[in-house]
Amino acid sequence: MIDRRLVLGGLAASFGASLFAPLARAEAAGATISHKPPAERLFSAEQRALLAEVSERIMPTTDTPGAKAAAVPDYIEQLLFQWAADSDKQLVVAGLDAIDAQARADHAMPGQALSGEQLDALLTRAMNGQICDPAFFPALKQMVLFGYYTSEIGVTVERVYLPVPGTYDGGYPYAKVGRIMVG
Repeated sequence: MIDRRLVLGGLAASFGASLFAPLARAEAAGATISHKPPAERLFSAEQRALLAEVSERIMPTTDTPGAKAAAVPDYIEQLLFQWAADSDKQLVVAGLDAIDAQARADHAMPGQALSGEQLDALLTRAMNGQICDPAFFPALKQMVLFGYYTSEIGVTVERVYLPVPGTYDGGYPYAKVGRIMVG
């Protein structure tokens, strides 16, 4: 059976994408990162709440569960706590703090209390490097996507594994198949 982390790492490498350093370290070590709340916390309660809302905007709930349901914020906190250098941790913490500060300046409320449209507008500015370090948003987006697609929800609900699509019927009548067209 193919390991999904190997596939994700291979896809990133094949497209020439550079992984955010903690993801690259964890992937290289073959680490299993839990989607459960970490024993030691890296983020404050406000940062954790904002991270949950931002994660949900990146991977929203639609007909399948979103980032919150998949415990992506806990995954990110574990990943950063276990595998990130101080500079990587600071990039994420500073980015969340900058978004929160801008939310308070623009809307007089914390980032996690904003409407989806208001938060989207701030995230667009963050993505364009207008609020925080331009490296923040791509790193966060990578962590959200990796966290989601390596979670139980991401693997079993969002993605469906069909070892052989469809069914096999060895007695299917040829008359229903029709003619084989040769180009």
